[in-house]
Amino acid sequence: MNTNASSRYDVVIVGGGHNGLVAAAYLARAGQRVLVLERLPRVGGAAVSARAFPGVDARLSRYSYLVSLLPRKVVRDLGLRLDLRRRRIASYTPAERDGKPTGLLVDAGDPGRTRESFRTLTGADRDWQAWQRFYGMTGQLARRVFPTLTEPLPSRAELRRRVADDEAWTTLFERPLGETIERTFADDLVRGVVLTDALIGTFTHAHDPALRQNRCFLYHVIGNGTGDWDVPVGGMGAVTDALAEAALAAGARIRTDSEVTAIAADRAGGGGRGDAEVVYRHRDGEEATVAARRVLVNAAPATLARLLGEAPGPVPEGAQLKVNMVLRRLPRLRDTSADPREAFAGTFHIAEGYRQLETAHAEAQAGRLPSAPPSEIYCHSLTDPSILGPEAVRQGLQTLTLFGLHMPARLFGDPAADPGAKDRALAASLAQLDAVLAEPVADCLATDAEGRPCIEARTPPELEREIGLPGGHIFHRDLAFPFADGEVAGAAARWGVATGHPNVLLCGAGAVRGGGVSGIPGHNAAQAVLEDLARR
Repeated sequence: MNTNASSRYDVVIVGGGHNGLVAAAYLARAGQRVLVLERLPRVGGAAVSARAFPGVDARLSRYSYLVSLLPRKVVRDLGLRLDLRRRRIASYTPAERDGKPTGLLVDAGDPGRTRESFRTLTGADRDWQAWQRFYGMTGQLARRVFPTLTEPLPSRAELRRRVADDEAWTTLFERPLGETIERTFADDLVRGVVLTDALIGTFTHAHDPALRQNRCFLYHVIGNGTGDWDVPVGGMGAVTDALAEAALAAGARIRTDSEVTAIAADRAGGGGRGDAEVVYRHRDGEEATVAARRVLVNAAPATLARLLGEAPGPVPEGAQLKVNMVLRRLPRLRDTSADPREAFAGTFHIAEGYRQLETAHAEAQAGRLPSAPPSEIYCHSLTDPSILGPEAVRQGLQTLTLFGLHMPARLFGDPAADPGAKDRALAASLAQLDAVLAEPVADCLATDAEGRPCIEARTPPELEREIGLPGGHIFHRDLAFPFADGEVAGAAARWGVATGHPNVLLCGAGAVRGGGVSGIPGHNAAQAVLEDLARR
């Protein structure tokens, strides 16, 4: 199909997830003519809110659910109207000692209370002191590394100089994290609480020689120089709404229900000097082609390869079970010393002892459902009741989000061949939750307008089908360390967003510094475009 002047843009952005919207806002504010094409009827990708249950006025963060990595710089630059609320309780982990229920409470606002909880659980101060030293080290590293994520990509040597701590560098960038955890902490439960940040969204184990666990851990502890994971007031959809508003106000055009089916890079054959062409199909069946000086792709590298007609390489594999619930009330805990309103307000760890995590990984690696599936829960509505309508508040409803670990796509295979795999995974995960409750969580579930329990689950294959994550991988592919391994040439490589085509850039989670709800790849892709323009 031929293009004309009315269908030419400076930049076409493929995918209207939060990173695509960040890039669109920056570029439109700089005077670029920008078009965003989104396959779904709404923008946001995984950063959306939804009323998942008929007749229940609760806006759930359906996929992604907390924010840590979104830089304050991006919020300021784009004038985002966004409220991120700190959680007072960082985590609660139920346990059993000497046949009695207990737990580990980490209170971010009261170190003395946290110390006493460590002492009650472990019988001594050793692991509390080790916890203080370890997270003091990661906190210092976070303050030095996080600002580099919105700067040109440093070399490995440059980043090591910025870190200026040989022990921290070795711990997080050179040796498997499991070595440090086992050397530093004595208690199995404490070890597990630390390890979980290395496993969220990453199918790996403590001693993985490829250091995938280290990369995942790094991104979980450096957000905004603190590592805090905050609750977006209004739900994740509020993040998307603020970004879409900023992009539209700057003059970007957003077209939803428009699925990109092909990208032709450098149609002039001039080594990146010609236009690229993007073919898309609207839901009404109409097909159109637009040309752009540059195309920014807010999709996984495997998806980009398919759109370019290239071999995609190995498909990533996601490894999580995402469960959303609405409750009539919070369940009571077996540990009667813990207040459910505190325990569920932070990250509630389930079956996440160190040995439990390693066993679950080994079982899933062998293609078996973990016998004790590990997971994490938190209650958004305790920190931010605005996601509930007035009637839901009057009724005392609460929301729960469960994120199950070590649930790789291979366990779910072909739904037609094994339709019960998802139900078994959900039942096994809820059984582990029930084991630490004084009553089954099923007894606390609200019901929708049709009398059905308010619970839904999403497997990796469903995440691929619904929001386009290859293999259900929430980071699009394995995370990368935030430095360049070799020489970089050109603005796109300097910002970590290069592809094999000079006029096609990554702006999504598959970029070098991607992953999480951060906007960092969108920011960096925009900066690469603007830097390249400034040199011409």
